[in-house]
Amino acid sequence: MQQRQILAPRMIQSMEILQLSILALEERIEQEVMENPVLDLREDDPDLPSETSEAESQDSPDAPSAEERELVINETTKNEDDFERLMKMDGEWPDQSEEHPRPSRGETEDAGERKLDAMANMIARPQSLQDYLRDQLGWFEIDSALRAMCERIIYNLDTNGYFQGRLEDILGSDATKEDHALAQRALTVVQRLDPPGVAARDLRECLLLQLTPGMPLFEQLQSLITFYLEDIEYNRLPVISRRTGFSIELIQQTLTELRKLNPKPGADYNNMPVPSVTPDVFVELGDDGKYHVRLEDGRTPSLFISPYYRKLFADGQVNDETREYIKRKINSAQWLIDAIQQRRNTIERVAQAIVDHQTEFLSKGPETIEPLKMQQIADKVGVHVTTISRAVDDKWIQTPRGIFPLKRFFCGGTVDADGEEVAWDTIRLKLQELVDNEDKQCPKSDDKLVKDLAAAGVTVARRTVTKYRKAMNIPSSRQRRDWSNISELDKEE
Repeated sequence: MQQRQILAPRMIQSMEILQLSILALEERIEQEVMENPVLDLREDDPDLPSETSEAESQDSPDAPSAEERELVINETTKNEDDFERLMKMDGEWPDQSEEHPRPSRGETEDAGERKLDAMANMIARPQSLQDYLRDQLGWFEIDSALRAMCERIIYNLDTNGYFQGRLEDILGSDATKEDHALAQRALTVVQRLDPPGVAARDLRECLLLQLTPGMPLFEQLQSLITFYLEDIEYNRLPVISRRTGFSIELIQQTLTELRKLNPKPGADYNNMPVPSVTPDVFVELGDDGKYHVRLEDGRTPSLFISPYYRKLFADGQVNDETREYIKRKINSAQWLIDAIQQRRNTIERVAQAIVDHQTEFLSKGPETIEPLKMQQIADKVGVHVTTISRAVDDKWIQTPRGIFPLKRFFCGGTVDADGEEVAWDTIRLKLQELVDNEDKQCPKSDDKLVKDLAAAGVTVARRTVTKYRKAMNIPSSRQRRDWSNISELDKEE
């Protein structure tokens, strides 16, 4: 004997449904409705009374569509006798009804035209960098061998438009001197294409390829890019001034022109479409002064099991194979309906618990966010922490302060000088505020930032400040320094 933990199919389906976003849930429902003939959609408000009374529905059950009838017949009948018996159960199956009349020829053509218009108006696949460069090769009168080598170089460019590696890597070990010369000519041709700077082998070559003799400060730009890129990276303007004889003002003007160049000429052709975000949960301020959550239900159609198939299952005239098939489909449909309802209840409880904990965030702003762990919400709601993880995964919440992912409200923290826990987001916001308000003529070092944070009631180590500064892409104090209006003594330093 042995003891094993086995997840039932119903539990697995509930976990999968819980993890879906609102858009993914709509797709899942649409797929289930197509695969399960006993599932029906109610697009209108389920609380409203139906057009027919309950007695009328029992006397005249909903007739299935032609597609559903064909599906049942194909799945349940294996010979002509079964087919005849199934056809005689309720008499003749109508081909059309008042609720679902047969569309006319004109309506069918109009529907086809609408689909064609929708397909024509779909967003086309954007042109890739390689396609754009290949099209430009037609502007040059070059032989087939040079064109083939140019295309080989084009298809070896990375996403930023750089030619990584060496020309020898694309030629092979048996390449001749003529092949190397051909590859060098091809590289020159590709580097003349648009966008400027494409097919460069490093940043310096990329920036130099974008310079033209007629642009402002051409000679200064050429000098700084060729010899002083590292000094520019670390903001060593006095060093550049001493070695070139350029004034600080001239160097800063040159850097202004330098920033107009594109260090990644191929990145513009890699823009991926941004997916739309649909909130799963909405937060509203109630009359009692508290925040309350509600789920987005308008986009999700209500599901119910078709009364026709319920009656067909209860009819004693159907054969065992038909009854077994309908039983499986009804069970599957009921599982899906229960899983969707359980998803709704879980997300609503989890979202309300999160909102109750982060009331200060909603009232005063992100700088007042409280440290929160998923285990805290799991203990409050009474579920496992993995359920919380699935409930907030890929879910968005509409608040009075904007749309946020539910995971945004979970963050760690540290204990300050007063013994209170402070969220990491609060530390990051305070650090950004100190850097933004500092004197750029004398920017604050990491040690000074540690002291200023401690004065504000947030005690952290210097390595913590350095880690967060780098994570936030904040340069060092030397790189943040503004060298304008400095004295000659400062230049020497």
